[in-house]
Amino acid sequence: MGLASSSSCPSCDRALLNAQYDLRGDRFLDWKSQLLHRKGSLWRYWELLPITAWETVVTFGEGWTPLIPLPKFGRSIGLENLYFKDERQGPTATFKDRQATVAISYLKEQGINRIVLASTGNVAIAYSAYAARGGIQVYAFFPAGVASAKIKEASLYGAKVMAVEGTYDEAKAAAARFASDQGFFLDQGIKTFAGVESMKTMGFEIAEQLGWRSPDWYVQGVSGGMGPVGVAKGFKELKTLGLVDKIPALGLIQSAGCAPIANSFHRRETQVSTVASPDTSIATLATGNPGLAYNLLKQHLDRDGGDCAIVTDAEAWEMVQTLATTEGILVEPATAVTFAGVVKLAQQGMIQPQETVVINCSGREKDVHSLSF
Repeated sequence: MGLASSSSCPSCDRALLNAQYDLRGDRFLDWKSQLLHRKGSLWRYWELLPITAWETVVTFGEGWTPLIPLPKFGRSIGLENLYFKDERQGPTATFKDRQATVAISYLKEQGINRIVLASTGNVAIAYSAYAARGGIQVYAFFPAGVASAKIKEASLYGAKVMAVEGTYDEAKAAAARFASDQGFFLDQGIKTFAGVESMKTMGFEIAEQLGWRSPDWYVQGVSGGMGPVGVAKGFKELKTLGLVDKIPALGLIQSAGCAPIANSFHRRETQVSTVASPDTSIATLATGNPGLAYNLLKQHLDRDGGDCAIVTDAEAWEMVQTLATTEGILVEPATAVTFAGVVKLAQQGMIQPQETVVINCSGREKDVHSLSF
């Protein structure tokens, strides 16, 4: 399968595949005006997405999720301009729908009909839904601790599910071995460009929804780190096009039981110190080895500003209830971690009261019975 099954580029041998676009010339001169007449979907930005054959695009109309102000919660923590990007509105209720539509569309364009991945739930669910629509078979490997409801949902979409009695990193290793043995395409998250390219569309939407300006901060709960890497790339492309004047500072929030990126950054380490045995009940944030994502994120933090914060599971569960009762939004624990992290960054004076802050609401809590209050 050539590049599809390779772990690096056959030409330059780089582990990270980075899509590049020609941003020069007259092609984007009237892009803003063109967008006014396009449908509210992430595919409105098709010129900056890695798909060439429209007939292979697999879509449910994902993207263009609302950017919602949080005045009550913002005032309670001293922030005047606090927003959340409500990715709960996606077809499978998480921001992984963005990744799925771009990845599955690209695979279909390339004639690949089997894909292997490891997931703590949201990726497998999104990929399985889009793959069912696109005629692609998904093989999903789940680590221990994933809610049974998430595994069942992926299975209902037709995915072949495999449970691994181990960590998320061990599930990724098992998926890689299976893909290699079978000769199937292995989704490697940040290493395959579809993931980063899809996540940058959140940056495009945020800028457009703010009247073509960048927020001062973009904040997200981080596991593997692909989301903020993609969003930063999106703002970088907009800045190159002259549509925004800066790249936001990144706020990266991690669980105390698995915080390799935050701990390594605070220690100013050039390479990430991995976590062999994550100790968190929030499975979606239990990536002990983020690999090269750490280096990319550290570069962004050093160049464009930002910081990391660490939140306990107990603080996250408390925040789930706080958000539900103050603003009427029910979020998954990984998003609650993000909100709790914003509180800490504001209390530390890292985020100033007048600055504009956008929080990525990564998804909706689908199994209320799993919440721990």
